[in-house]
Amino acid sequence: MKAILLMRHAKSSWKDAGLVDWERPLNKRGRRDAPRMGELLLDEDLVPQIILSSSAVRARQTAEAVAEAVGYDGDINYLDELYGATVSQYVDVLSRLRDDVDVALIIGHNPELQYLVEVLTGETEHLPTAAIARIRMRVERWADVRHDSQGELVTVWRPREVP
Repeated sequence: MKAILLMRHAKSSWKDAGLVDWERPLNKRGRRDAPRMGELLLDEDLVPQIILSSSAVRARQTAEAVAEAVGYDGDINYLDELYGATVSQYVDVLSRLRDDVDVALIIGHNPELQYLVEVLTGETEHLPTAAIARIRMRVERWADVRHDSQGELVTVWRPREVP
């Protein structure tokens, strides 16, 4: 079985109206929530073996904060294709993972992350900023992840519900 951790980037700033969407950084709440969610993953013994992140600034900053808090010592893979990705693009990225990876963290954007949770599990969940959905996939190989893989939504952690 494989575990997918789908995380929406932490809260971003709209302070600088001159920035294009891709360049928006985290705001104060986002800089607080991202490491807290990483600590939660550590407490849950869910240290990812790979982290894939959208290349947008807010997603990169989220990935870096989570990686540090969870004690992740690998490289973070920043993928341009995860910025504005469709569900099919997320599934494609998952299906290309190495089979020795059992726990993968993907940091991306709504609304597609919410749609991806629904496609993979049949469950509809709201993912506010910095939320993490934990999905258990009934596959041995990542190449077997498809739109109809029927994973199990184990839990959704939302920052406001985490002590």
